[in-house]
Amino acid sequence: MTQVADDQSHGVIYANGQGRVTIPSPLRRATGVEPGTPLAVYEEDGRVVIETRAHLADRIRRDVAAAWTGAGSAVDELLADRRAEATRDDAEEDS
Repeated sequence: MTQVADDQSHGVIYANGQGRVTIPSPLRRATGVEPGTPLAVYEEDGRVVIETRAHLADRIRRDVAAAWTGAGSAVDELLADRRAEATRDDAEEDS
């Protein structure tokens, strides 16, 4: 049995005996989920979350961009760190 709200943004679904669930068609239409659309499913704070892989990737990109505090390229920063580490190692070997 599936119940979907009039606004189509949420509903109640039930897992069958094999753990399968069916996403109601109004929710699929509202979110652009079509047959064959890859979905990511994971646990977050005790909840089961289902989202398209594209949506997950976009959200991760936004989160990373918002958290980035470095200047310039991450690759340039990593190379600078590695070069500094190599210089320290060389100095230790010489002493």
